Amino acid sequence: MASGKGKNWLLQNERLRFIVCFLGVFVCYFYYGILQETITRGQYGQGDQKEKFRFATTLVLIQCIINSIFAWILIQFFEGSTTDHTRSWLYGLCSLSYLGAMVSSNSALLYVNYPTQVLGKSCKPIPVMILGVTILRKRYPLAKYLCVLLIVSGVALFLYKPNKNSASTDDHSFGFGEVLLLMSLTMDGLTGVAQDHMRSRFQTGANHMMLNINMWSTLVLGLGVLWTGEVWDFLSFTERHPTILYNILLFGLTSALGQTFIFMTVVYFGPLTCSIVTTTRKFFTILGSVILFGNVISTMQWCGTILVFLGLGLDAKFGKTPKKTTH
Repeated sequence: MASGKGKNWLLQNERLRFIVCFLGVFVCYFYYGILQETITRGQYGQGDQKEKFRFATTLVLIQCIINSIFAWILIQFFEGSTTDHTRSWLYGLCSLSYLGAMVSSNSALLYVNYPTQVLGKSCKPIPVMILGVTILRKRYPLAKYLCVLLIVSGVALFLYKPNKNSASTDDHSFGFGEVLLLMSLTMDGLTGVAQDHMRSRFQTGANHMMLNINMWSTLVLGLGVLWTGEVWDFLSFTERHPTILYNILLFGLTSALGQTFIFMTVVYFGPLTCSIVTTTRKFFTILGSVILFGNVISTMQWCGTILVFLGLGLDAKFGKTPKKTTH
């Protein structure tokens, strides 16, 4: 009896549940970021045999496979009788933009450091808002535009590099890495528009969306890596450096677990709380990258970082579009 009451108290204790969700998102994605930078920016081999990991597509493929398995398990245990009415072709189209965002984001790490990548990905509200206005004809409150202005200003400060040495190839105001981040943000915007359409038109559940988008992505990426031959180069790379497989497996698991805790946060506490939790997590991910990997951030870049996360935090608090009631 006592143990049964204890379990019931644990399930009903809202404060404890929030702590579990917050720590789940924070720990999983903090470690996810460390693993991502370790895999993509690490040096493998010794001496003249040193090489870098250049298989972003295969890495995303593994991530999508693990995400699909996790989503399937969640559906079987928690939504077994739920029917999904969303059209398969919508999932297919959404997976293309989803894939473009993930591959571009991972590829950008070959050219920019992790703080720049995280900060760039934090600007996701910008393309979502622009495409929402132009495609879905959405109307946003004034606070939303002010928050986006803060985000844009912060990114501009972060990417601006005064007193640039023209002889340096690493110090650049805007290069291929930033172009990849812009591509990733554009794809994120298209993905957000597609997901909004699926939720409003078909009331698509989060787990069904996660499962189907990742399954379509697995199919597309699987064909892609076979056609380009990247998968064979990847397998050859892992034969030369088998220790990377451990990090890749953990990378996929932390990604899937992190998404699971995000869904739990949305279900129990709403999207506002989830936005605040993930915004906080991103800031500490940048801080962790600076400390652990020695990525140097100037005073101006710190100011830009603070502006971005101030904009994100204010957007989470005041920038929500009021829901329309339809009868």
